Amino acid sequence: MASETFSVGQAKTPRDGLRGLAAVALVAAVVCALPMVAVLIAALSGGTETIRHLADTVLWSYTGTTLALVALVSVGTFVIGVATAWLVTMTRFPGVRMLEIALVLPLAFPAYVLAYAYTDVLDHPGIVQTTLRGLTGWGPRDYWFPDIRSLGGAAAMLTLVLYPYVYLLARAAFLQQSGTTFLAARALGSSAWAAFFKVSLPLARPAIAGGVLLAVMETIADFGTVAYFGVQTFATGIYTSWFSLFDRVGAAQLALCLLSFALLIAMLERVQRGRAKYHDAARRSQRMPPVELSGGKAALALVVCGLPVLFGAVLPIVVLFMMGIGSEQDLLSPRYLGFIRNSVMLAGIAAAVTVTAAVAIGFYQRLRPSRVSQGAGYVARLGYAVPGGVIAVGLLVPFAAFDNALDAWMRETFDISTGLLVTGSIWLLIVAYLVRFLAAALGAYEGGQAMVHQHMDAAARSLGQTPLGTLRRVHLPILAPSLLTALLIVFVDVMKELPATLIMRPFNFDTLAVQAHRLASDERLDGAAVPSLVIVAVGLLPVILICRQVGRGR
Repeated sequence: MASETFSVGQAKTPRDGLRGLAAVALVAAVVCALPMVAVLIAALSGGTETIRHLADTVLWSYTGTTLALVALVSVGTFVIGVATAWLVTMTRFPGVRMLEIALVLPLAFPAYVLAYAYTDVLDHPGIVQTTLRGLTGWGPRDYWFPDIRSLGGAAAMLTLVLYPYVYLLARAAFLQQSGTTFLAARALGSSAWAAFFKVSLPLARPAIAGGVLLAVMETIADFGTVAYFGVQTFATGIYTSWFSLFDRVGAAQLALCLLSFALLIAMLERVQRGRAKYHDAARRSQRMPPVELSGGKAALALVVCGLPVLFGAVLPIVVLFMMGIGSEQDLLSPRYLGFIRNSVMLAGIAAAVTVTAAVAIGFYQRLRPSRVSQGAGYVARLGYAVPGGVIAVGLLVPFAAFDNALDAWMRETFDISTGLLVTGSIWLLIVAYLVRFLAAALGAYEGGQAMVHQHMDAAARSLGQTPLGTLRRVHLPILAPSLLTALLIVFVDVMKELPATLIMRPFNFDTLAVQAHRLASDERLDGAAVPSLVIVAVGLLPVILICRQVGRGR
């Protein structure tokens, strides 16, 4: 009946609004593809002279640093995420119920906010080194202390905020595993550690790999942390070429290199996700009962799970709060109220536009599962793998050319200067956010859409509902929690987004993220703590929702 009902709906396409839905979905996909195509054209049109100069100067340095940062963050997130997920899922120790939720909290922090907090604590004038010199009587050159403003420091900051990706996916995989295979390995003489490495870890490999690849994509997209620590990656190179050297071709070619790497990571994630098909023949058996830990083992488990929460959430909040108290920043001043208004306005508009596009693409794929609709969905998801700096360059290049051509034509024809109509507007910035975060909204929407059975669509159409009527009266009420989650995720991601906002924002239009970056760049860390705390407070909203889901997952 479902197929017959949909065939009737397809025959009425001109009247039921399906063409409009398809138009929105295809336009969103084209917009997502535009930055990548523009970067490719701009990079190739610059010839080989610029890329040769980059190869002779900074290209290999950027490549080596970026790969080293990716390697360090991959290892760090893997170790912390898998270890904590296994302990809170398969063991019991004091505080485990609280820690299984608290381990998600660092996800609310942008990495650059942690960078500001730990620089204030660990830098030469910070409380740690000052106390060390006071206790020992050492001078500045009498001891060695690890430099927080380094590649290792940037990797540590990114690891602390990105390990929850691995933790969430690994924990879900461990919860779904049957204890039969693990117990069989133990019965055959394997130790608990050997059984974990031979059985549990391989079964969870696809989920863990997905989490690590998500962390890698966030790492290559990061700008605030590496820029503040002076680590020269592709992200900082794009910004330097565009703003400091005014080398548009060089920025485009660096963006193309980073885009190629990001798309390779996205392809690897898609391949490993496609192979993640494990069939558990022992699904009828009960899950393995958690092991009760006591004494030293319980204390060790508490330390292993507690340290990421302490260093990734608790300590940064305390440090930022103390820094903010000593600053001269007034959140209630007209200037700061303007920053908050700009941030909330951008995030609100971007969230509404992005979720609307996600609904159009997801519902269009459901109604018309064709190559066109599937292709639109695939292109829309690619934006998440594209760093904000690449998106900014990819949008500014074509629209700046359009603005300049229009202005030249208007001057010649009517002696009127139109200026930058598109390039200098917030709407182009909204488009950048749409490209960057549409995949996240689409994932949240499709997760909820899976709960809406096809029979509901067939019943609605048999009662005379058009596809848009079915969407409005059947799907949207059922999907309200998923859509709210998607809105919050995009809202918070936009609040935290720095590179695209920094490059594309209109003149004299600053946000909390830009203000925090500006103050930190001027070494006014106490001042940077105030907007950073507001960003973190907003970021806790979707994390609390995720924590509730984690609490229900047991």
